[in-house]
Amino acid sequence: MFITHDRYDHLDYPSILKLKNKVGHFFVPLGVSAHLIRWGIAKDKITELNWWNEAEFQGLTVALTPAKHFSGRGIFNRDSTLWGGWVILGKHTRFYTSGDGGYDEHFKEVGKKYGSFDITLLEGGQYDRRWSWVHMTPEQAVQAHLDIKGKTMMLMHWGGFTLAFHGWNEPIVRAAKEAKKADVNLIAPKIGETLLLNSDLYTPPSPWWDF
Repeated sequence: MFITHDRYDHLDYPSILKLKNKVGHFFVPLGVSAHLIRWGIAKDKITELNWWNEAEFQGLTVALTPAKHFSGRGIFNRDSTLWGGWVILGKHTRFYTSGDGGYDEHFKEVGKKYGSFDITLLEGGQYDRRWSWVHMTPEQAVQAHLDIKGKTMMLMHWGGFTLAFHGWNEPIVRAAKEAKKADVNLIAPKIGETLLLNSDLYTPPSPWWDF
């Protein structure tokens, strides 16, 4: 399991309790392991990384990459742990997920060091001009995909919790429009749908979010 940061909407205590005996190993940013250990997960089942650190795991190269965000689960521990995105490199698939974060130069740095990627999962929902530094717009997410030299993109962080003032399907509508303009292959599985990375990845001909 890969955890991007310890905010409540990304590290949920009841969910971890239900999953901890089903997960073989946890990868977390610096400082986040303390939560998991306190919740009963063995220390040897956790790998904790700093930005740009790498680890080898069952034939995969795993790296934590920078993100423009923040952390903390209370008013007294903000930024006491690290946050980031994940690079996962296998023999046949190169994968990247941004985690939460605003748009900045770190995407070009990730692309320069690790690109290209077969698939990218990029955050592009729950945005607002008042907190533009911590969440990307859909258009910025498409640009981040280009920066990191991705082939196929999937937009994430939309269609769930209502944290911003945009409509629930606005992010994917805007992302699809921008992806077409930028000639980016955007995929959008239905909520709960399983996607096999070794299958043909394509944009659905009839967007399911329109109704």
